[in-house]
Amino acid sequence: MRLIKWEKLPVEMQTDEVKKYYDILRKKRCALFFKRAFDIVVSLLMLIVLSPVFLILAIAIKLDSKGPVFYRQLRVTQYGKRFRIFKFRTMVQNADKIGTHVTVKGDSRITKVGKFIRKCRLDEICQLIDVFRGTMTFVGTRPEAVKYVDAYTPEMMATLLLPAGVTSEASILYKDEDKLLEQAEDVDKAYVEEVLPEKMKYNLAAIEKFGFWRDIGIMFRTVFAVLKK
Repeated sequence: MRLIKWEKLPVEMQTDEVKKYYDILRKKRCALFFKRAFDIVVSLLMLIVLSPVFLILAIAIKLDSKGPVFYRQLRVTQYGKRFRIFKFRTMVQNADKIGTHVTVKGDSRITKVGKFIRKCRLDEICQLIDVFRGTMTFVGTRPEAVKYVDAYTPEMMATLLLPAGVTSEASILYKDEDKLLEQAEDVDKAYVEEVLPEKMKYNLAAIEKFGFWRDIGIMFRTVFAVLKK
C-alpha cells in the first residue's frame, strides 16, 4: 500500500485540510507497506479457512429468499474510487430501491436468515475478498455509499487517502448505530447531520495516530466487541 503523489490526487482532495493528513501518512511508508502485506496474507488464509462457512451461508440465503447470494452495493474507497462491495445479502432483493441505504432496527426488508447473519455479524466476512483485492483493508474508515461521500466536508475527504476498512474505532463505538437512527423521521438526513460527523472525528483521529500495531489492536477489539454482543 502506498500513497500516490500529491499532484495526482483527485482535485477535490488537493486541499489544505487534506494536506495535513497526507503529510502524516507520507512519513509512515513502512507501516503502510506492512499493512498491505498483512492484508494479503491474512485475508487469503481466512478465505481458505472460512470457505465452508461461505458455502453454508450461500445455501441458506438462496433457500430463504429470491435474489443473489451477495449484495454488491456501490461504495467509495481510496482516492474516491468507486467499487461494488461484497456483502452477504440479508435483505429482500432490490432493498436499496425501496428504502434508505442506512438500515434501522426492525427494518422490514431484512430476511429471516438475514436477521441471524446480521446478529452474528457474518454479512461482512465476505469482504475478505475486497481486502485481498486491495479495494479494502482490514482497518480503515467504513466504505460509504456515494451519496454520503458527496456530503463530506473538505476535511472528511482525508479519510479517502487510505482504502475503506472492514472495521475501525468508529465502527466499534457505533456498532449499534441503527438504534440511534430508528426514531429519526428522515434517516438519511439524521445520518449525514448527526451520526456521520461524529464517526468522522474518530476516523480522522485514526489517521493522525496511524500505525501498524494500532491496527492490530483495533482488530482484536472488534472481535471482542462482536463476541460480547
